[in-house]
Parts: sequence; C-alpha cells; structure tokens
Amino acid sequence: MNKKIRISDLGKKDYKETWDYQTDLLENIIQLKKERRNGNTEIITPNHFLFVEHPHVYTLGKSGDLENLLLNEKQLEEKGATFYKINRGGDITYHGPGQIVGYPILDLENFFTDIHKYLRLLEEAIILTIGEYGLKGVRSEGETGVWLDVGTPFARKICAMGIRASRWVTMHGFALNVNVNLGYFDNIIPCGIRGKAVTSMDVELGRKIDEEEVKSKILYHFKELFEVEELVLNV
Repeated sequence: MNKKIRISDLGKKDYKETWDYQTDLLENIIQLKKERRNGNTEIITPNHFLFVEHPHVYTLGKSGDLENLLLNEKQLEEKGATFYKINRGGDITYHGPGQIVGYPILDLENFFTDIHKYLRLLEEAIILTIGEYGLKGVRSEGETGVWLDVGTPFARKICAMGIRASRWVTMHGFALNVNVNLGYFDNIIPCGIRGKAVTSMDVELGRKIDEEEVKSKILYHFKELFEVEELVLNV
C-alpha cells in the first residue's frame, strides 16, 4: 500500500493534452495492478495529483445533455473556446483562466475502496480551503460539488466536480473558481442545473485571490483527509 502522492503543477495547458496525460497515468497504474495480480507482489502503484489551468473550454460528461451548451461551433470559435465530450460523470462545465483545476489520479486501493467517500472527501478539502477565507461552503443534496447559501434563493456553485474511476483508479476531479470571468458560464446551463448561479472566490471576497496560496491550502487539507504519508513535488 502506497500512501505517497506525486504532485505536479502543469501550469496553463490545453484540455485535450491534459486529458491524454491523465489517461496515460491511469492506464499505467492499471497495468501495474494487473502485473501485481499476476504474481509480481512487489509492485507498488503510484498516486498522482495534477494542478492545471486550462484555456477557455467547455466539457460535457458522459451522461450530459448537449442542449446545455448554448453556443454553436462558430460562437465557440468567436469566444476563443473549445468543446469536448468526455468520459467523466456529470453534465457540462467550463474551465478557464483563474480557475484551479485538480486531477487526482489515485489508486484507491492504496487508501479506501469507496467512490462515495472519495467524492465527499474531495468536497471536504474544498470546503475547508475556502473556509480559511471566511466562505461557508456546503454540499447540496444530489448535486456533487461545493456550494454557497444552499436552501436560499441565492444558492451558487463555487466548485464543480466530476470523476471517472476504472479498477479503483481515479481521474478527472474538481474545478474551483478563484479569479474566474463568470461571463463564460452564461454560455451553458452549468452542470445541467437550471436556476442556480455560479460564483468565484474573488467575487465573494471583493479582491483578487493568490492562487498559489489556495493550491497550498488545498494540498494541506487533501493530505490530512486522505491520510497521505508524503506529498512529493515533481519539478
């Protein structure tokens, strides 16, 4: 059992390139697990955590509805945005500058084999992180992610989540709005949920937020919640 995680900050990177990279990491872990089951019991599977910022892109989960994208191909091009239908859960979301995207590629057999628990701990890491800035993040029943003011007419989502797991290996993850141009969300029905707004930390706090500081807080809470032995920074 390996409870160390390799941390990589990819900086600003194309969505498709990052998706392919995630897939390569996931498939490598699955191959190692197969070799271990075939008798090579000394094999230890690695765990990864990727931070990235994407150029403007809309992604639609495998169960999502294309009608929740309110732009045609020409309008996407005019806005400098791309679109991908992908293999995570969830509906449609937006990624772009000022958003912290985190992709844990974990072998959950190194931690626990419970997808529900995995999602709840991801949410908790974000709830604890934004709590350090005075924002009270909460869950919304039946709607994965982190919200503010749930149960009021002012409910708004600050962090979207969507994952895929294969043979207990995870990919995709969360997108926390930190210093985001929220106008890009007007071009979709976020997560397929009508009538609920989206927000960003800078909008809530009335100032630009240090994204590197936020990343460090996310990693701190992630390490505590997942009982990680060591975070190893890839340079």
